Amino acid sequence: MSKIDLGNPEWRSRLPSSRAVAADAPAAACAFSRDGKTVAFALGDGRVRLLPADVTEVAGAAPESAHKGAVLSLIADPMGDGFLSGGDDGRLLRIAPDGGTTEIVNQKGKWIDKLAAHRSNGTFAASVGKMAVVVDKAGEVREFGPHPSTVAAIDFSKDGSRIAAAHYGGITVWSIGQVTLPPRKLGWQGSHVALKWSTDGKFIATGTQENDIHVWRVAQSSDMRMQGYPAKVKSLSWSADARWLYTSAQPVFTAWPFAGKGPEGKPPLQFGDEGAGLITVVAAHPAAEFVVGGYDSGELQLGDIKTRRSAVLKMADGAAVSCLAWSPDGFALAAGNDNGDLLVIDLRR
Repeated sequence: MSKIDLGNPEWRSRLPSSRAVAADAPAAACAFSRDGKTVAFALGDGRVRLLPADVTEVAGAAPESAHKGAVLSLIADPMGDGFLSGGDDGRLLRIAPDGGTTEIVNQKGKWIDKLAAHRSNGTFAASVGKMAVVVDKAGEVREFGPHPSTVAAIDFSKDGSRIAAAHYGGITVWSIGQVTLPPRKLGWQGSHVALKWSTDGKFIATGTQENDIHVWRVAQSSDMRMQGYPAKVKSLSWSADARWLYTSAQPVFTAWPFAGKGPEGKPPLQFGDEGAGLITVVAAHPAAEFVVGGYDSGELQLGDIKTRRSAVLKMADGAAVSCLAWSPDGFALAAGNDNGDLLVIDLRR
């Protein structure tokens, strides 16, 4: 990652090259394909907009509408170089790189607003009301639940043998591998609105309705609570080495330390320049010690936890950043906002 250098004042002083496209509909989610060649954006009018990841290529025409209603969720397809999308029409679709669609699940009258995938085993999961739906690489569909309330977030364990679903009153962990075990319920009062399993598999973190985060040690089922946020923490991201948990809802980058004995009794590390407003979305780099944050003002910042520095990638424009995604090689970013402005950034400068 030598081409990204936040310790270099010249690097920090120049905005990177980028492509901006106006979609005229809010962006709910964005993702790079597994091969890194395509970027997809889920839009509020039913479209999934595909763009070349290379900002020097000419962007093609937008594909036809994929959903009859808003697209609520989008991830890279773990079984190919396309994407998976879920909508408020109850449909889960596979989208090919050329924009063609194949219906996988149809749950009429329900929303599919959260998706997660395990790249190694090709399995993916979706939230459908109070249920979690899991589809394996052979196409077998299994349902888990019902949960106490609508599933607000879902994620896979490191080895892909379990999924965790967030809901009112805590989270439920389901065994989906070859060994079937009873579900484990990890309780904490209130609504849990975000969930991320740590990259080393040891912790599960949630953001709650009460402006704090909750973290469980999976092996011991012990838990901890971190408070003091001015707003709900709706976005969580673990560093690639699981040493840090990055969170939204602060004006600067905020990272809780999970190396050694963990964060109990310790304040979070806060670093970088204070942005315009609060961070709405945060995304850790897939391999290095960088993190990107999008603000409710539209500002984008790149942070380096090693140097404790940050650099502005895009100035504030008044439209809240709604989604962020890293390319597989870590040299490009995708970002979308509530106005439907779609941005692809090349960090190689």
